[in-house]
Amino acid sequence: MSSGTAKKAYEGQSITVTFEATRCLHAAECVRGLPEVFDPGRRPWIRPDAAEAEHLADVIRRCPSGALQYELVDGGAETPE
Repeated sequence: MSSGTAKKAYEGQSITVTFEATRCLHAAECVRGLPEVFDPGRRPWIRPDAAEAEHLADVIRRCPSGALQYELVDGGAETPE
C-alpha cells in the first residue's frame, strides 16, 4: 500500500505540473483559476496543455499549500517566496 506522499507529475509540451495529494488543502484555487486544466472529475485531472504555460504557472503559484508546483520545459522553475 502506498503512503500517498509521492508527487505525481503531469507533463505538458511547455510545462510539467507536480501534485502532492497529502499537502492539498482543497482550497480549489486551481479549479477556480483554470477549470480547463484542473478538473477533479476527469482522469487525468490535470491537463497542462489546456492553457498557456505562463498562465498555468500563475495559477499554480496561488496554491496555498504548495501541493502544486511546476517546472517549465525551458528550465524555469517555481521560485519560493
